[in-house]
This record gives sequence, structure tokens and C-alpha cells, in this order.
Amino acid sequence: MLWELLFTFLIIGLVSFGGGYAVIPLIQYEVTEKGWLTTEQLQEAITLAGMAPGPIATNTATLIGYQTKGTLGAIFSTLGMVLPSLVIIIALAAFFYRVQHNRWVKSSFYGLRPIIAGLIFYAAIHFGFMGQHQMGFSWFTIGTLVICGASLFLLFKYKLHPLLLILVGAAAGIVLF
Repeated sequence: MLWELLFTFLIIGLVSFGGGYAVIPLIQYEVTEKGWLTTEQLQEAITLAGMAPGPIATNTATLIGYQTKGTLGAIFSTLGMVLPSLVIIIALAAFFYRVQHNRWVKSSFYGLRPIIAGLIFYAAIHFGFMGQHQMGFSWFTIGTLVICGASLFLLFKYKLHPLLLILVGAAAGIVLF
């Protein structure tokens, strides 16, 4: 049973693209098909996994392993879920370590910086205006920009710790909004 848990979650971990929530139907199919848990037990496991810190798919695998075979089941299920990603990341890191000084690779990564900054800026603007019917300046937008500008100023001018700025920004948001 332990090897079956490992192999099942190894396959799920290998094809888990799109995040943990995208893998839940595959986990549900495998677990209910094999009779490891009932649908209700699986729902409880997914709910607990979602409330726990960390990736939901790995947490779900750990809980399923624990409910079926105890601590060893949890270890085998978790290993099965994380080993594919770990192996792929180690292989990619080894590859990029070898080619990090290549002129083309350096130029490519340097060229990606403005693109990534633009995507982050777009996401910030998009989510900043989400829920507003029109793109325009309101008191909410002006307050957000003031908090952002003050945070950047304090970060660059006085080198304050980012965590402190996040806490102060959150408090300012509570007061203003």
C-alpha cells in the first residue's frame, strides 16, 4: 500500500500543471477509484489542506497518506507529490548553472527584466482598479497611490525594512478606507 501511495502521487506530481486546485480532480479520481477514502472524507481532507499553510495538493496528499497508512503513508504520499518537481528544478538549476555565463543567456535574462516589471505593473493596475466600473481617479485610487508612493520613498530614502512598510501600509489602508 505504501508503494502504491508513492507511485500514485508520483504520477499526479508529475502531471500537476496549473497549481494545486487544478490537480484536485485527478486526486479525487485516483483516491475514490482505489477506495482509499470516501468522497466525504476526501472533501474534509481537501478542506483541511486548504486551510493549512503550503500548497494544497501536497497538503492533500499528506492527509490522504496519513488517513490511509498513518505517518509512513503521509511520508510516502508527500514524497510522491514533491519528487517530480524537485528533480525537474534540480535539473534546470544544473543546466542554468552551466550556461549562466553564456552571453546569450545573460542577454536573454537581462531583456526579460522590463517585461516582468511591465507584467507586474499591469497586474497591480488591473487589480487596483478591479471592481470599479471605469478607469479613473477616485479617492480610493488617490489614497492607494499615496500609500504606494510614501512606501517607495521610505524604502529608498531611509532603507526601511519591507515588512515594516507592509505593516504600516496595511494600517494606513485600514485608516483611510
